[in-house]
Amino acid sequence: MSSGPNDTVLDVHAHYFPSDVPNWAERTGDPRWPSLVLDQESTDPPTGRIMLGDTPFRAVRAPLWDLDARIAVLDAHSVTLQVVSPTPIMLTYWAEPKPALDFARAVNDSLAAHVAASRGRLAGLGTVPLQDPVLAERELRRLVTELGLAGVEIGTRAADRELDDPELASFFSAAAELDTSLFVHPLDGGGNAIRRGGQPYDFGLGMLTDTAMAATALVCGGVLDRHPGLRIGLAHGCGTLAWAAPRLKLGTRLGESPEQYDTFDETISRLWVDTLVFDPEHLRLLVRRFGAEHVMTGTDFPFIPGQLEGARRFVDSAVEIGALDRRQADAILADNVRHFLGAPAVLSANSGNG
Repeated sequence: MSSGPNDTVLDVHAHYFPSDVPNWAERTGDPRWPSLVLDQESTDPPTGRIMLGDTPFRAVRAPLWDLDARIAVLDAHSVTLQVVSPTPIMLTYWAEPKPALDFARAVNDSLAAHVAASRGRLAGLGTVPLQDPVLAERELRRLVTELGLAGVEIGTRAADRELDDPELASFFSAAAELDTSLFVHPLDGGGNAIRRGGQPYDFGLGMLTDTAMAATALVCGGVLDRHPGLRIGLAHGCGTLAWAAPRLKLGTRLGESPEQYDTFDETISRLWVDTLVFDPEHLRLLVRRFGAEHVMTGTDFPFIPGQLEGARRFVDSAVEIGALDRRQADAILADNVRHFLGAPAVLSANSGNG
């Protein structure tokens, strides 16, 4: 199944924050817009801060915005292709549609230039103003057909709409028509997804619950049935869905669509997931639920220390404990990401890198 060398790693889940996008908070007077401020002190490597207006949100390091710094880390750890998507706080579904579209276009233009300058080391997933399905579809078509991005990152909800909301049907139809890839990422760091906030609750339970809710909407809300060939990946191993699946399946018999019971397992196996689950034993269940061909290496680079550096070791350790066989592991480390991206231009551009 694997066509690359044994040390090849492809990473489907990594983030980017442009340093060249104007400060929307200053432009609009709304402090909710995120921006990147580079620290003025001489540091090596450079550091910066993501800001919400004048409020620091997160300290960050150079690989988030600097291509040379990112490539140096990829080289050091034999990662031949990394899929970069906007930092999730840049999914501004709370905003009015027009400024959200303008912001998304600026982000996508920067992301596309970043990918183009990488000489095949990066593929890109853009962003769209999903709170307005018409504008979202328009920007999706532009970022795929004009900018050459591999697809789009979307949140687990679009403002107050779940992903199976009928208003979003045209967006998913356009994604299927374009044969593009979608990657679903939880929003707000897991906040508001569970009854108790803060840490460790948001990171440990909220993000996983948020992701599983989105996946359940895709499965039980008919999105995957309407578009069986659509490639939809979900971050963090699809959250709690792998564990909740048997109970959800039984729940379909108790609800308004009992016919879903017989097709439930096949439907969820159309989803793609990453390996960001922190325990190699969990990969066994991901393969059981989604199929070995739909599990992809994902690191959340550069936000969670050690994940990119340990990506190969993590998958190899699953082989050592019998959770995966070698053939499955090699596919998870490389080929599955290629197949998720799908686009011939992306595959050919990176064919020499692993």
